[in-house]
Amino acid sequence: MAPLLQVRDLKTHFFTDDGVVKAVDGISYDVRPGEIVGLVGESGCGKTVSALAILRLIPDPPGKIVGGEIIFEGDDLLKASEEEIRHVRGNRIAMIFQEPMTSLNPVLTIGRQITESLELHLKMDGRSATKRAIELMEMVGIPEAKARISDYPHQFSGGMRQRTMIAMALSCNPRLLLADEPTTALDVTIQAQILELLTRLTRELGTAVVIITHNLGVVARYANRVNVMYAGKIVESAVARELYGSPHHPYTLGLLKSVPRLDQARKEKLEPIDGFPPDLIHMPEGCAFQPRCKFAVQKCQEEEPPLLQVAGEHYSACWEWRRVGQAARSTAPA
Repeated sequence: MAPLLQVRDLKTHFFTDDGVVKAVDGISYDVRPGEIVGLVGESGCGKTVSALAILRLIPDPPGKIVGGEIIFEGDDLLKASEEEIRHVRGNRIAMIFQEPMTSLNPVLTIGRQITESLELHLKMDGRSATKRAIELMEMVGIPEAKARISDYPHQFSGGMRQRTMIAMALSCNPRLLLADEPTTALDVTIQAQILELLTRLTRELGTAVVIITHNLGVVARYANRVNVMYAGKIVESAVARELYGSPHHPYTLGLLKSVPRLDQARKEKLEPIDGFPPDLIHMPEGCAFQPRCKFAVQKCQEEEPPLLQVAGEHYSACWEWRRVGQAARSTAPA
C-alpha cells in the first residue's frame, strides 16, 4: 500500500540570540492510509514541532523549515503556496492541538468553532453546518449535543473539551489526523475513552492518525507502528509489537523500564533514565544519548550512529543495538 504521508529528512530550526536550536534534525517516516503511528519521546525532543511543520505552522521568525520533503498524497507540502496549504489545513490534514482549553476560543461557542471549518472548506450554509456539528458532537460522545452546541468552552469538562477538539478535527473528513498529546491532563478513564474513540474513527472513516505523546504506555495498545524521538531525531522505529517486545535502542529500553507493568512483581522498582536531554544548541559529539547511556562505548562519543536496519521494518540509531537487544531480552518477564 502506497504511503499517505512521506516525511523525508525534515529539518526545522529555530534561530535565537543564543544560537540555532535544531528542534527537528533530519527525520524520515511514512504513514499509510488507515494506520495509527505513534511518535514518542520526552518533552522537548521535537515531536510537536515535527507535526506543526507538516502543516507549515512553524512561527517564522524564529522558526524555519530548512530542509526536507513532506509528501502528502503525492504533493510536496513544502512547495505549496499559502493558498494551497490553507486548503490542506483542517480539510485534508487536521490536528488536535495540545491543551484544548488554550486551543479553543473562549469567546466563541462550541458550535461556531465546529461550523467555521465546515463553512470554509465544504461551503455549507449555516443550517447545514449546524446540523453536521451536532452529528459530530454526538459521534464523539458529547451528551445532549443539540442543547450544548451553544455552550462555551469553559462550560465543558476537560474530557468534553478534548472531544470537541476531535469533532473539530474530523469535521471535514480529513485523510490524516495529527493528535498532539490528545490525553494530556485527563484521568486514565477518559484517556482510554479518547484513545478508543480515535481507534474506532480510524476503522470507520479510514483516517490515518499520528499520535504524539511522551508516554509509551499510551500507544502500546493502539499504534500499529512507533517512532521514538530523541534530541530532534528518530532513534528507533518499528512495528509496535516488535518495539515493545524487543527494543534495540537504550533510550527506548529506558522509557519502557520507566513505565509500570502489570506482569512485573510488585517489588520491582521503576528505573528512571539518569541525566537530562541535551541542549539542542550545544549538542554533544557523536550520539546525543551517549552521556546518559549505560551501553556507550568510545565510538558513541566520536561518531553519530545512523538509523540502522536491525530486522525487517525495525530500525535503531545505536552502534550497540545488539547488546541493547540482549539486555532487553534478559530482563523481559518470563
